[in-house]
Amino acid sequence: MFSAFSSIDSIRARTPSEAAVKRLDGIGHVLSDLDLASVQTQDDLTRMLLTLDTADKCIRSIRAEFRTEAASDRLARKAEDLMALIERARDELTGCRTAKS
Repeated sequence: MFSAFSSIDSIRARTPSEAAVKRLDGIGHVLSDLDLASVQTQDDLTRMLLTLDTADKCIRSIRAEFRTEAASDRLARKAEDLMALIERARDELTGCRTAKS
């Protein structure tokens, strides 16, 4: 069922931090396929916001694995960048929805 995600870890990472970066890359890849302009209905908006919220939770979960360990700068930057993009997309969606109402 989740075979699409098995390739994320197929090339063995040397460190747990590298494995986490690969997971973040996978989340970024999925998010890059989202088309905010395709949101036409309330159901579309709900699905898109749910997808963004789920991605945000996954990123936070990955970051939580490194709370007690020193995470790589690359991991920290990638997580912060993805969360900022999610927030921007969320703002764009809710701003567009408010303007249409």
